[in-house]
Amino acid sequence: MALRRNPLSLGILAALSATAAAPTLASNESGAVVLQTLEVSGEGIKAETEHSESYSAPIATSATRLALTPRETPQAVTTVTRALLDDYSLNTLNDALELTPGVSVERVETDRTYYTARGFNITNFQVDGLGIPAIYDNLYGDIDTAIYDRIEVLRGANGLLSGTGNPSATVNLIRKRPTEEFQASADLSAGSWDRYRLQGDVAGPLNEAGTVRGRLVVSGSNENSYLDRYEKERNVFYGVIEADLGDNTLLTLGHTEQRDYADSPLWGALPLTYADGSPTNYDVSTSTAADWAYWDNVTRDTFVELQQQLGGNWSAIARLTHLESDSDSELFYQYGSPDKDTGLGLYAYPSAYEFESEQLIADVYATGPFRLGGREHELVVGTQWYRSEVSDLSYYGQGIGTALGPLEDFDGNYPKPAFDAGTAGSDWEDEQTSLYGAARFSLTDRLALITGLRVTHLDSEGVSYGVSQDTSYDNELTPYAGAVYDLTDSVSVYASYTEIFDPQSEIDSNRKRLDPVQGSNIEAGVKADLFNGGAYAALAVFRAEQDNVAEAAGTISGTVDTYYRGVDGVVSNGFELDLAGEVLPGLQALAGYSYVDIENADGSRAKTETPRHLLKLSSTYRLPALPQMRVGASYRWQDAIRNATAEQDSYGVLGLMADYAFTPNLSATLNLNNVTDEKYLNSLKYNQSYYGASRNAMLKLSWKY
Repeated sequence: MALRRNPLSLGILAALSATAAAPTLASNESGAVVLQTLEVSGEGIKAETEHSESYSAPIATSATRLALTPRETPQAVTTVTRALLDDYSLNTLNDALELTPGVSVERVETDRTYYTARGFNITNFQVDGLGIPAIYDNLYGDIDTAIYDRIEVLRGANGLLSGTGNPSATVNLIRKRPTEEFQASADLSAGSWDRYRLQGDVAGPLNEAGTVRGRLVVSGSNENSYLDRYEKERNVFYGVIEADLGDNTLLTLGHTEQRDYADSPLWGALPLTYADGSPTNYDVSTSTAADWAYWDNVTRDTFVELQQQLGGNWSAIARLTHLESDSDSELFYQYGSPDKDTGLGLYAYPSAYEFESEQLIADVYATGPFRLGGREHELVVGTQWYRSEVSDLSYYGQGIGTALGPLEDFDGNYPKPAFDAGTAGSDWEDEQTSLYGAARFSLTDRLALITGLRVTHLDSEGVSYGVSQDTSYDNELTPYAGAVYDLTDSVSVYASYTEIFDPQSEIDSNRKRLDPVQGSNIEAGVKADLFNGGAYAALAVFRAEQDNVAEAAGTISGTVDTYYRGVDGVVSNGFELDLAGEVLPGLQALAGYSYVDIENADGSRAKTETPRHLLKLSSTYRLPALPQMRVGASYRWQDAIRNATAEQDSYGVLGLMADYAFTPNLSATLNLNNVTDEKYLNSLKYNQSYYGASRNAMLKLSWKY
């Protein structure tokens, strides 16, 4: 594909070239260390949230790699802090994103999940700002949150740092790091359906001089479920060491391993309609899984970082990450539409599945201030490379198409077949090389202009179920521009623009990957620091125009695999309201309302399976008369949705919490979830679904030193 030139791209490229070549750099005699996500150069603002009760974070780096406050970032950004994760026992990414404003968690199965924002799939998942698009637009298993300090969610396109522009969101998980002082904590949890969890976290210096520091986080959980026969075990290990190699050099080494073992998981889910088209209405606990089925997922993430202070308040950071994912399963799918009177009409589809991926990601960048026109500005320039190798293999079981009895009577007892009826699979490799840069120009004391540009080269080669996946995209430009104007010392208005280039994993009826989505994303809004900086509020208005957007078009003959077609002229408009932080003395809150309207080129509504209206609220309040105790409530609501065959009425889910500190080191937290016992479907992304968890409770005992 030829290099795409446009005035904005060329203007940004010229500006970045000029700033990169600027001969005079700002000199700061203090020699302040610039540690990514830990400290802001010259200001000493700490970004970690684990020792704060706040539901807001002081800075966010997900948009540009410049350490900006939320008000300085010309896009909507939400941070799920460590306090919120702990208060509501949000032990998995699914749990955390369900309370994140503007995000929908599409639980299509028990161990495979999609996520959407602004009506589109979230494909960009990062750890410490580094990552590549999800291979199949979804995640296997549950990502445990024990090892993370916070989760940044940047809504809107983020092609500058992700290599692709997707108008949904970027989810950036920020890891916990070693501490200068010794600290330790342990949590023991027990809840409904025999759910148990033990978590430990210890950090501090490893030598007398404190020049070597470490952290170890371990977690183990074992739980049954409200779903019939479903059980799960999850074990997490995270170890990290950082060493001062000198006054100006920091080396960090870390490794994470997570193992999920699921028995009788859902592959597919419950049929949504009877043969006559009327809706089904099963018990919440109903499952289609066989008693022999399992789905095991293992991920390993090893990383090394080198941070070097260069002088003049500049720093260079080099990072290398090696990520492995393995999935092994034997699964049982039920398909068809049952008869309303007899329950007959469902058929068996057993299959075994193996999936392996290996990703190597390298990222090198430099950041710091420079002087131009008598004013100080900020610049980041870098390069990123990754290689992703993917292979999967399906082993089809004997007996596909065997008629089954009514689902209401199914107890998981189905003979385990031999998985030798046939095999098919994929084996391909993606490789991407990118150059990127962003500059924040302080044009006046109140006006800042942020420009950025990413140049991407992407190659893919291999096969998927016998069809070539060979593609190549050369010198794709993803420009970014944003402006922030301070109306007052606490209120700002902003606008931003970025282009969309988003390679897709969806396949057509011939199993060939669809061409990338292309388009543009515009956003504008107002942001304000409230209550002397203790809270933050924002209003965002956005519009995205896209071509070749994947739309489900049917099922590949002889399989249960969905195929897609590309749709041009898809336009999405909407607005979002956000509030985070201490809104009243002792009252912490994270709240958001979002509205999105998505239309096809002919004006018809698109993406009807995603909600137009979404409301999220989480809060805690420290009782003035009893300061050892905090109480809180969470609530999430969405309006009605539908797909081609079924509908889900609007619904809301209420949660309550109470926390009591017996001593400064020992506390207990009680969470009550789905207090009103609301019955609802988790997703309408496909023509099968299952119900959300019924009323349940979790009690956690926490010790901290």
